[in-house]
Amino acid sequence: MLENIYREEKIMNNQDGTKYVPFEERTGNTSIVYFTRDLSPEGIEKVYDRVKAYIKGKVAIKLHTGEPNGPNIIPATWVKKVMEDEFPEGNATIVETNTFYKGGRYETADHLETLKVNGWTFAPVDIMDSEGTTNLPVEGGKWFKEMNVGASMPNYDSLFVLTHFKGHGMGGFGGSNKNIGIGCASGRIGKAWIHEKNGNMWGVVEEELMEKIAESTKATIDYFGKNVTYVNVLRNMSVSCDCEGTGAEPVTTPNVGVLASTDIVAIDSASVDIAYALAADNYKDLKERIESRHGLRQLSYMHELGMGNTKYILIDIDNDDAVICAKKAVEGVKPFVIR
Repeated sequence: MLENIYREEKIMNNQDGTKYVPFEERTGNTSIVYFTRDLSPEGIEKVYDRVKAYIKGKVAIKLHTGEPNGPNIIPATWVKKVMEDEFPEGNATIVETNTFYKGGRYETADHLETLKVNGWTFAPVDIMDSEGTTNLPVEGGKWFKEMNVGASMPNYDSLFVLTHFKGHGMGGFGGSNKNIGIGCASGRIGKAWIHEKNGNMWGVVEEELMEKIAESTKATIDYFGKNVTYVNVLRNMSVSCDCEGTGAEPVTTPNVGVLASTDIVAIDSASVDIAYALAADNYKDLKERIESRHGLRQLSYMHELGMGNTKYILIDIDNDDAVICAKKAVEGVKPFVIR
């Protein structure tokens, strides 16, 4: 009995970002995650329609628009179709921030050019820190009391987080948490708070980095409250972030589908679970990237902060809303082929 209690506490408080906790060993409440194998604008719309109840007013769509000619970003043509269908009144804006590193999105002028190169010309794009920054409180954080974000973020009523799920050179993986935690932090201030340490631009690593990203995310999602929702696209899952552009490592993980939830912890947990459910040869590179960077701490720390649940019910909308497991979601997937 005591052994079981100890084991449960150890799982609940797993702070080791290299240790994957299987789904059946998790405890706590459950959330709903919707899944489709339809990798297309229509697939995104199908799952988004299940989680959009509280998206209203002036909507910010946070996605990674990519470095110049980045090969793995969610195609701009897909997002154009989604925005035309879901926001016909034109009440949605793509939002981004400038980068911490020097590149095609470091200065606002260069960032605007990169947006054109990558096809983001069909809708308004707000580089939120282009005209200043503001602070949002971080409730319950151990690293931050506030996070510095783009000054225009408070202009929006709702947040639709549309994420290309993939690996990441420092975070291990980039899901909805990274999309917000890094992607909404201001380029010069917020991102520096997350990354810099002891005079080293990239001095924060492993568990500390994952925790700081999560606290940054918490500032944003607490601001929007119930008016935020998440879609993760499991396609072109390089071990590299879209920040690496044409220098990204080749994709070796098969394309799987699209997930949606109103719970950020559940959707990122489901995305990792689905990757881990693939055959060993198909996910070994992504697994190595996640665990070598201690990326699983993203999930456990978000759970500790009360941001959501690591347990979830996975609903297969392709098959009459059947409840499935991650292994079922990847049945029949084909090895990745460059098209």
